[in-house]
Amino acid sequence: MKILVVSDTHRRDENLRSVIEQEKPFDVLVHLGDAEGSEHWIPEWAGEGCMMAMVMGNNDFFSRLERELEIELGPYRAFLTHGHYYGVSMGPEGVADEAKSRGCDIAMYGHTHRPFLDKVDGVTVLNPGSLSYPRQEGHRPSYLIMTVKDDGTVTYDHRFL
Repeated sequence: MKILVVSDTHRRDENLRSVIEQEKPFDVLVHLGDAEGSEHWIPEWAGEGCMMAMVMGNNDFFSRLERELEIELGPYRAFLTHGHYYGVSMGPEGVADEAKSRGCDIAMYGHTHRPFLDKVDGVTVLNPGSLSYPRQEGHRPSYLIMTVKDDGTVTYDHRFL
């Protein structure tokens, strides 16, 4: 199972559309917020049959997306949130604690515009960074590919434009 994880596209969709075309085929597209209206078009760009999991970010003022989701990715349970309600700008501990309290193995968040991947108290915590306004050193737009193999092993790969 191939999962494309993106966040903070802020309606500057040229990089997102390029990544979608470059990474096809994939089974799931996760958007962790701040699509700012583009959530209406993303399923079409991803293609028929692609599972969509999108949450609302702090700039998605008129969105009808959920604030948080819990989804199954192979044998793993993932907690999806933009992260601003969990203090992710100060660190990943709050989102990791919430994921753990919900029985999730993985916590995915956005908001900081910085790629992140680490284990926090037994929970894999990740942030794909931003495809539109990256804030990490080098300021390269980023996303993440998560691959769950048939035997249940998982790999995470941050990729940069």
